[in-house]
Amino acid sequence: MAGRPRDDRARNVILRRAADIASQDGLEGLSIGRLATDLGVSKSGLFGYFGSKEELQLATIRTATGIYLDEVIQPALTVPPGLGRVRRLCENWLSYSQRRVFPGGCFFFAVTAEFDARPGRVRDAVAAASLDWSRLVTRTIDDARQLGELADDTDADQLAFELIAFLETANARSLLHDDPNAYERGRTAIRKHLDAATADPGNTA
Repeated sequence: MAGRPRDDRARNVILRRAADIASQDGLEGLSIGRLATDLGVSKSGLFGYFGSKEELQLATIRTATGIYLDEVIQPALTVPPGLGRVRRLCENWLSYSQRRVFPGGCFFFAVTAEFDARPGRVRDAVAAASLDWSRLVTRTIDDARQLGELADDTDADQLAFELIAFLETANARSLLHDDPNAYERGRTAIRKHLDAATADPGNTA
């Protein structure tokens, strides 16, 4: 047991590096051999932590999920329910991508395209994370509607779909075109969309 905290620390270092690699090269770009070379450790040592490439991929997704929670979701939950929380979620996401918390931008944007048509445990884990995010955005929007901060006829599912599309487009354009204006365009689009949906046009909470 004495070695367990040390083992956990080593595993966390491995998985953080794995998440960085996957954000750029995809989960299929991960291998125990590549991680061993990058981190200067033995393949056999790494194999002892994960046992298979699939287990490494699943553990990497869990690590990325924890980082996403810390960077995007938890800070937004400190804001009271309502339009302010919706705006904070969107801003946190843009900031997380823009600051390159993962060097390849949003980890989940990168791996979703890779696994969206592949059945299996890895696809299921990626799909679950994506669904959790979209449900959270939808629920946050619906809270704002119920509080009277968005119009009564606001379709929370539709608005969440559109806001997430703006976020992902900003991420993609920044990466693909090295566009320094992509995030500000995303912010402008989100602000206009939310302003148009507010119950009170003067409410920019």
